[in-house]
Amino acid sequence: MDRPVTTLYMVMSLDGKISTGDTDEMDIDADFPLVPGVREGLHQYYEIEQTTDLWSLNSGRVQEKMGVNRKPLPEKGPVSFVLIDNKHLDAHGVAWFCARADQFVLVTVNPHHPAFGIRADNLHVILQKQLDLPAALRQLKADYGCERLTVQSGGTLNALFLRQELIDYVDVIVAPVLIGGGSTPTLIDGEALHRKEELSALGVLKLLECRTLEDSWLRLRYEVLKKG
Repeated sequence: MDRPVTTLYMVMSLDGKISTGDTDEMDIDADFPLVPGVREGLHQYYEIEQTTDLWSLNSGRVQEKMGVNRKPLPEKGPVSFVLIDNKHLDAHGVAWFCARADQFVLVTVNPHHPAFGIRADNLHVILQKQLDLPAALRQLKADYGCERLTVQSGGTLNALFLRQELIDYVDVIVAPVLIGGGSTPTLIDGEALHRKEELSALGVLKLLECRTLEDSWLRLRYEVLKKG
């Protein structure tokens, strides 16, 4: 395969929500520790996260929400990060990832992105005319040696990976909670299917593991079956 093997790794509620609400103030990382019956098992998500791939992909939108534009610069770690961003990271946010990452690859269609003003040996920018995920993944493997990639993004970007058949495995940690809300982000958002002729775009899965964790949490691992 000419691109990395990808795994979508997320924590979600039983009804598939990846946030506690539809505003930036609502966030699983910040809010689950406040909820009795849920907070007790949250540590398992972070512990399993430590065993995922050494390349991680996210979006600038999600990272802005998590506060990287304001956080103090961290110590360097072993993980390499890929961020898809056009306008959400400022110069400090880019510097934060340069400080944190082994390698930091930014994918953008913005020729004026603040990353172009940062000088760091581990910073690489993939500038595209329009977002081309297959091309970006091919370049990640060919130019930067990325063989396996964990995707931890928002529902809209996850949907692009799904519709373009770029997800190989799904690994979800299910919290024992129902959140609800039609506008609350889910594991896969994006545009809905409109016609039966589009059913081929569904991501059909083969269960690899169903494991009961502590405190009523679950881990579900699937392989995405290839079409044809």
